[in-house]
Amino acid sequence: RPTFTCGGVVSGESGFIGSEGFPGVYPPNSKCTWKITVPEGKVVVLSFRHLDLESDNLCRYDFVDIYSGHANGQRIGRFCGTVKPGALVSSSNRMLVQMTSDANTAGSGFIAKFSAAEPHERGDQYCGGRLEKPSGTFHTPNWPERDYPAGVACSWHIVAPKNQLIELKFEKFDVERDNYCRYDYVAVFNGGEINDAKRIGKYCGDSPPAPILSEKNELLVQFLSDLSLTADGFIGHYKFRPKKLPTTTAPPTTTTVPATSIVKPTVALCQQKCKRSGTLESNYCSSNFVITGTVITAVTRASSLHATISIINVYKEGNLAIQQAGKNMSAKILVMCKQCPLIRRGLNYIIMGQVDEDGRGKIFPNSFVMSFKTKNSKILNALKNKTC
Repeated sequence: RPTFTCGGVVSGESGFIGSEGFPGVYPPNSKCTWKITVPEGKVVVLSFRHLDLESDNLCRYDFVDIYSGHANGQRIGRFCGTVKPGALVSSSNRMLVQMTSDANTAGSGFIAKFSAAEPHERGDQYCGGRLEKPSGTFHTPNWPERDYPAGVACSWHIVAPKNQLIELKFEKFDVERDNYCRYDYVAVFNGGEINDAKRIGKYCGDSPPAPILSEKNELLVQFLSDLSLTADGFIGHYKFRPKKLPTTTAPPTTTTVPATSIVKPTVALCQQKCKRSGTLESNYCSSNFVITGTVITAVTRASSLHATISIINVYKEGNLAIQQAGKNMSAKILVMCKQCPLIRRGLNYIIMGQVDEDGRGKIFPNSFVMSFKTKNSKILNALKNKTC
C-alpha cells in the first residue's frame, strides 16, 4: 500500500491520491492540495474509491473540493460524509483536489483514482462548457439516441452581458427518480460556481422543472449521474433577456412612501396573537410541506428568524428545497415573526408551512408548529397515506 502524504503534484495516464495517513484517521487543522496533470489533449476523470469525512449538511467542517484546472479553476464539487459522488471530469488535462479539516471529528479520509480520458467531440461521454451566445441549447450526453451514461459530471456555465438576465427552460426531462434526488440530479445555481447558498433548485424524476430566471448575469447548471441506473436525460434551452427597468423615475420625496407601506403589513402580522389554528389533520392538507426535524441553526435578522432544520422525516415535500449531504438532509425555514411560533435550537418539531419561490419554508404566526414526540409518527404516517 502506498504511503499518502498531505498533497502533492502527480501526473501520468493514471494513479491514486489519498488523504494523509490513509487508511488511518486524517490529522486535524490541515489543508492539503493535490495537482493532477494528465497528457495534453486528454481530460482528468476522478473516481472516489472510499470517502469518510466528518458529515455535515453543508460540508462546513471537513471537506474535499474538486476544481477543473490548477489556478482559479471552476469548482466541480464539494464533498464530505461517506456517500461517494459519481466520476468527476475536468474540462482540461488538469485538476486540483483540496482537502480541508477542522479541529474536531475526523474519519479515515479518502482514496481516489485519477485517469486520462479522451474529451469526446460529440459529447457522448463528457459534457458541459461555457455558453455565451444570446440563446442556446444544452443536453445530456447521448441525447436523444440513448440514455445518458453512468458516472458523469457536467457543468454548463451560462454568462450573459452585465445588464442582462438568463431565462432557462427544460423542454424534455427524465433523470433517475428519487425523493431527495440523491443519485442522479440536475442542480442550478445563481452565479458561476457550485455553492449551496446560491442553489436555485435540485431536480430529478420525469417532470421538467418550472422555468428559471437568474438573479444576475450568470447561471451554473450541474448534472451528476452515479454509477448505477440511468435514464433518457434532458434538453434545456436558455436565452438572455434585459433587466426590467422602472418605467418612471419617482421624485426622492415619494420614495419613503412605498418603503413604509412595505414594513407595515409585517409589523401588523407580528402583532397578531401567536396561536396555531386547526388540527394536525386540517393543517396537513392546507400546507405546502410537512416535515419533522431538529433546529440546528437559528439566526435572527430584523423581525424574522432564519433557521436550518436537520430533517428526521418528510411527510409532504411540495416545492421545499431539501439539501442532501451523505445521509443527512436539511431544509431552510423562514419564521416571519421571530417570536411566533417560537422555535429553539436543538429541539425537535413538527413543521407545516408554505414554500416561497426559492424553495424555502415560510412559517406564519398561525402556521402549525409543535414539539415532535416519537408517538406523533403514527398519525403523520396515517395522514401521508390519506389523500387530501
